[in-house]
Amino acid sequence: MSLSTLAIRRIWLLAIGAFVDRDRPDLERLRTINKPDAFVWAILPHAARSFAPSILLLPDEASKEAAVGYLYARMLDTYEDISSTPSEARRALALFAQRFDTEPPGAAPSPPDPDMADLRDETHLLLIDRHRSVDEVFLGLRPAARARVVRLVADMAAGMSEFSEIFEQQGGVLQNDQQVLDYCHHVIGLPALFVMELLLGDVLVEHQDDALEVSELIQLANITRDVEKDLLRGVAYHPSLQPYLGSDGRSHGAVAVATARRSLMLLATRRAASFRRLVEGVDLPRFSPARAAAVMMMLFTDRHYRACAVMARMPSWSGPHRMLTMVLISLPAAFSKWWARRILARIERDLLAAAA
Repeated sequence: MSLSTLAIRRIWLLAIGAFVDRDRPDLERLRTINKPDAFVWAILPHAARSFAPSILLLPDEASKEAAVGYLYARMLDTYEDISSTPSEARRALALFAQRFDTEPPGAAPSPPDPDMADLRDETHLLLIDRHRSVDEVFLGLRPAARARVVRLVADMAAGMSEFSEIFEQQGGVLQNDQQVLDYCHHVIGLPALFVMELLLGDVLVEHQDDALEVSELIQLANITRDVEKDLLRGVAYHPSLQPYLGSDGRSHGAVAVATARRSLMLLATRRAASFRRLVEGVDLPRFSPARAAAVMMMLFTDRHYRACAVMARMPSWSGPHRMLTMVLISLPAAFSKWWARRILARIERDLLAAAA
């Protein structure tokens, strides 16, 4: 495929992603997509959500690797989230990681059968059901890329199993900020580090502390978004929420939920400066789609925390909301380090102001 054809295809996928309804996925259409490559790109905006546009801006091979890695990560997350018991979740996580002991990979464990599933859950269950389509794209990657994806899956499965036991031992909650940050590092923060490694290359090792803080900032966005949903499945990332496990947190627990969300949000936004330091500390070339992808990732993170501030009963701040607007803001960063610095510095100021 020529470079011009690849560019047109990537712009087309970005345009589709800008208008796709992530809250009401067209499951019937997704089920009818037979070509593995087409299925991967069609389900990515629903599975990766804020990461999907950044993944699309990566070079072709890196983009495929990131998409496959993130879809496998989403499958693991689904086993963890909606298995009927913690022991069943740990068993599924171990089996999913072990399937990569052979090439081609073995069959994935059966999808969980939850008592209650919203449309997001149903999309993720469909993804597990169609794991062979993702496997086909995985097998087309270069050996080094496949090895990185397998390492991501193994590390995530181990981290999720470890914290599943911690949650079970502690009555369904994490007890302090350090446990929350460790969860971010060892569990869902891993896909963030995986994508950042593809964005920024091997030099990420030299900026490991900033990279870990960025993974915390990104993962805490997921945690603060899903407080009520996690309570319903018997999990909380703040000890004050233990009395509300099993409820939706929206009636008698509403004040406690808002207070806990505020505490978790402030833990996250104190890390805002790490992203700009990370991007500026890496010597990206003058023209770099990766720089645009990094800016877009931060714009999505900022949008989340603006909404989170409202849910936490805190003052919010202004910024772009529509995905198309964020794409258009991000693209000049591919050509201009000054533009990237300007956007990242503005987001940093707003997040640190919230933290203050």
